Amino acid sequence: MDANATNSIEMKQTNSLVKERDEVDKELSPPDQDLINTMLPKELILKIFSFLDIVSLCRCAQVSRSWNKLALDGDNWQSVSLFDFRGAVQGQVVENLSTRCGDYLKRLTLRGCRSVSDNSMQIFSRNCRNLEEINLDDCKQLTDETCKSLAANCHKLAHLNIASCDVTDQSLEAISEGCKNLKHINISNCNKIRPAGIESLAKSCTNLVSFVSIACGESTINDDSLMALSSGCHKLKMINLNGCSAITDVGVKHMAENCHQLVYCCLSKCFAITDQSLVSLGQGCQQLKTLGLIGCHQLTDHGFQALTKTCKLLENLDLEDCVLITDQTLFYLTNNCSNLKRLALSHCDNITDEGIKYIGSSQKSAESIQYLELDNCTQLTDIAIDHLISCKHLKRLDIYDNSRISRQATKKLYTYLPQLAIHTYFQAPTPQEQGVTEARQRYCRCCAIL
Repeated sequence: MDANATNSIEMKQTNSLVKERDEVDKELSPPDQDLINTMLPKELILKIFSFLDIVSLCRCAQVSRSWNKLALDGDNWQSVSLFDFRGAVQGQVVENLSTRCGDYLKRLTLRGCRSVSDNSMQIFSRNCRNLEEINLDDCKQLTDETCKSLAANCHKLAHLNIASCDVTDQSLEAISEGCKNLKHINISNCNKIRPAGIESLAKSCTNLVSFVSIACGESTINDDSLMALSSGCHKLKMINLNGCSAITDVGVKHMAENCHQLVYCCLSKCFAITDQSLVSLGQGCQQLKTLGLIGCHQLTDHGFQALTKTCKLLENLDLEDCVLITDQTLFYLTNNCSNLKRLALSHCDNITDEGIKYIGSSQKSAESIQYLELDNCTQLTDIAIDHLISCKHLKRLDIYDNSRISRQATKKLYTYLPQLAIHTYFQAPTPQEQGVTEARQRYCRCCAIL
């Protein structure tokens, strides 16, 4: 065999070996770095990205061109919250966001973004016309101009939170003209608004189901405001008037006569209301499930007798600092409101062990109650704690500042209800009580938390 033939055979053998080696190397080599993009359809990656927050999306956008395109897809930016970055958010951020998202954006939270101005919000509203929900709580620089721009451009707006913004009746008048589908509004701490503005809102936004006006002064929320609201918005299911101290029985009566679908009502710190308000609620708002009455110190057992006869669906009731109620109110509650899950009786000094017995001895109440606040009920003793042993679904019990309740009683209760979180504290024993030879405990001398 000549040399050329020999070389040819060797080359074929070499090529064959190289080919085999390449095939083996291919099998043993690490997966393709772009395997995710080649194996997963873009629709699936887009779906995965839809569960990520803003920060994660922005990081994914830096991985590759394909991921950048998918991460910045409009479908992933339908809901945006800048609350976590509120200290750094400037107006330019909102403007850029509106350019990026455009009509895809439906929900935006700018709560606490105090550097955002009306000019930026005007640009935003022109770019994001499909907006349905916006939270501008505590955006101190925003005025009526923002609301006017939203009303002129965002006709699908259903949720509006302008709490603590510098707005007047002009905002509500504009919203009532441009956002007739509005269902939820929060004007808490907007003390430049007057009853006339609320009347304008109620006349046009008749589909309103939620109205929040916490801590609004007497010039903003009074009986006239409440009467105007309830006259136009018969579909209201939730109303929060916490701290609106100008509200009286007159306003509550008118509300109860017109808003029969109310499920949630907060009249906490409406100090002027009396038992007549409870009578009115019992007559007109029989779907009530949550009722807040903190600090309503004129309410008595007679009012709750009338309320509980018809409001049998009550689940959450806050009676903190209703100082005139007695065990009789608990008797009415346990006999008529079998769905009661949360009950707050803090600072109700006339509640005694007998009242707690009504809760524990009523089969329906014992089964339904889950959260019970009894702090600063100074007449309660260990006997009250024993009555709670039958409350098998009780999850939390507050008994702060009840000096007649002992540590032993709470420990006993815990053995029966191991799932229960008991919030209290007890006076720590003095060194003399511990004995001279006992090693010093490492806890605060003032209190020991259970």
